[in-house]
Amino acid sequence: MAKISVLGAGSWGTALALLLHNNGHDVLLWSALEEEVRMLNEKRENESKLPGVKLPEEIRITADLEASLKEPDVAVLAVPSPFTRSTAHRMAPLVRDGQKIVNVAKGIEEKTLMTLSDIIEEEIPNADVCVLSGPSHAEEVGRGLPTTCVVSSKTRETAEYLQGIFMSPVFRVYTTPDMLGVELGASLKNVIALAAGTADGLGYGDNTKAALITRGITEIARLGIKMGAKAETFCGLSGIGDLIVTCASVHSRNRKAGYLIGKGYTMQEAMDEVKMVVEGVYSAKAAKELAEKYEVEMPIIEEVNKVLFDGKSASEAVIDLMLRDKKLEAPELPWD
Repeated sequence: MAKISVLGAGSWGTALALLLHNNGHDVLLWSALEEEVRMLNEKRENESKLPGVKLPEEIRITADLEASLKEPDVAVLAVPSPFTRSTAHRMAPLVRDGQKIVNVAKGIEEKTLMTLSDIIEEEIPNADVCVLSGPSHAEEVGRGLPTTCVVSSKTRETAEYLQGIFMSPVFRVYTTPDMLGVELGASLKNVIALAAGTADGLGYGDNTKAALITRGITEIARLGIKMGAKAETFCGLSGIGDLIVTCASVHSRNRKAGYLIGKGYTMQEAMDEVKMVVEGVYSAKAAKELAEKYEVEMPIIEEVNKVLFDGKSASEAVIDLMLRDKKLEAPELPWD
């Protein structure tokens, strides 16, 4: 049995706290919001973010960050990506040397273009920072539906240790050394999911969504490889796997926000309606800037940015994508 603190009591943090408790670990769940802590302690359920999922009394819930970081073998950082840096900054004086911190959020910091693990390492340089990601909606993990993820760390030893911590009969975990690829796939797929949702909102069909998924993973991999990630990662769970589930699922907040935009909502109206952090909106500008920095062509990402921030209509963006110059699907493949 390990002592584990889950930092962030949103839908994903709550689902993981329950999973880890069911795996036999001693789990503490932390929230920065006193009101949320009171609600969870009283009702043992996050009725707004994860309705129907009950937390056993054995899971302790607190707003005391210092107490949360006093003894854990593993700290799971599950706050939304816009709050990763501020939370890591608060954690820094309390983290012991070599403390394992597992980031489970998905995003890229807009101002610095840093991945979340890079942010955590910058704020807490003495920590052992790792990543857990994959096609894993909290709503299904909380209900114990079969799910598969991937964990990445700088050492095989740490990755395999965490694999054992998280793995269960309903939560299968693989390992990989490619932390950069895992994080890029996890964050950039949210931007493509906005596009997929927008296509749904416009009334387009399965053909359109299949095109966005396949060309979307091509864009993500093109950038990731240029940045030093491995091509194989984008064919895996945190690449095409996460992209498929986020573009297709009714649980996806990014797809839902895109759907509303396709129906005529503004970006802000869509975010207000979703009522949770829409990670893709925060990652879209960063993705575009990374494409420009590394001189990588990412037309879907570019059009999403124009719709979100430049007032371009979604239907016009689709037309411009369809009417781009003729291309080879895989330029690296030679003709006989």
